[in-house]
Amino acid sequence: MTGATLKGAVAAVVLAVALAGCSSGTGAQSGGAAVPFKVGTFERNGQALVGLVLRDSQVVDIARANAAFESSNASAPKLAPPSDMKVLISRYDAEWKARLGSIAKDASVAKAAPAYAYALDTLKVLPPVRPSVILNAGGNYVEHTAGIAAQQQRAGSAPAAESKAVSAPGIWERKPDDTRDNPYLFQKSPTVVIGANDPIVMPRGRTNIDFECEFDIVIGKPAKYVAIANAADYIFGYTVQIDVSDRGGRGDRKMGGSDWLIGKNHDTFGPLGPFIVPKEFVKDPMNTRHTFTLNDQVMQDSNTNRMSHNIFELLHYASNILTLNPGDVISGGSPAGTNIERAEPRWMRAGDTATCAIEGIGTQIHSVVAEGGVPVTR
Repeated sequence: MTGATLKGAVAAVVLAVALAGCSSGTGAQSGGAAVPFKVGTFERNGQALVGLVLRDSQVVDIARANAAFESSNASAPKLAPPSDMKVLISRYDAEWKARLGSIAKDASVAKAAPAYAYALDTLKVLPPVRPSVILNAGGNYVEHTAGIAAQQQRAGSAPAAESKAVSAPGIWERKPDDTRDNPYLFQKSPTVVIGANDPIVMPRGRTNIDFECEFDIVIGKPAKYVAIANAADYIFGYTVQIDVSDRGGRGDRKMGGSDWLIGKNHDTFGPLGPFIVPKEFVKDPMNTRHTFTLNDQVMQDSNTNRMSHNIFELLHYASNILTLNPGDVISGGSPAGTNIERAEPRWMRAGDTATCAIEGIGTQIHSVVAEGGVPVTR
């Protein structure tokens, strides 16, 4: 690691600690209040486990902790341990929410860490969930959209003015005073998902690789034709995604020149995690700071309150198109600061350290490597 990279990594960790300290929904509780926790998927001695995360430092093996809880509480309902995160999510409201609350409380007051609790830094952090569907919002932050337009003007490639947006029957009905463009979602392949500390691999021959630090919602139950007013009921929690993007284009104008497969779906282009925070521990998801640091430079620093369409509108829109299921993910999109907004872009390259931190949710820190430097594993 170079001196600059090390400096950047240290700065990123300091930033992450600062952000965690100002979290509005996941700080220490007092009295009889619930003990806040996060959940994730981890690997220990070659075996995956679904874990409950306390203080961003301790991981409780849910299966083993539950067995111990039931052994000490004979009258408690017997719960089958979740085989993966999707199972936990789908059974959370009916079974696991209360049980995990009890486990978290017991672990937090224990004089010594129980045998089924591990220091986070002794485990490999895996993607917290393996979504079947990943939908990302495009052009959904005010300054990001304005920055793209400004760079297009500088480059002399601004698109022709478009007419006022109108309703798209069946998927997005506009109110008379709504002057926004309609929501825009695109798909990322679930196969490009990696963990929060895994290397991001630069594809061979591709040089214009960009970053987008994004706030994601995780679906909690089957969702189809969900009203905006009810959308929060379908959210399990929140996580972090870096929407790594190839801005190099396809080299021709076929289908208008736009190619979302190339742009968004190279291997390793979907870092997810490290954890999922259940929604009850996030006081205001639409007022949450997030930052992206490349080495020692902050490139993005924004807040979810800068979204054009909020997370509830995005869930409504998506559910009008396809059915969403537990563990599926919708990203709120990228804030300003990406390279497609910059007159002098600084693309990611091998040797960089990429860090995305979201207030109260978690931090990703990635080495950026050339293809062939490390194997791509899933």
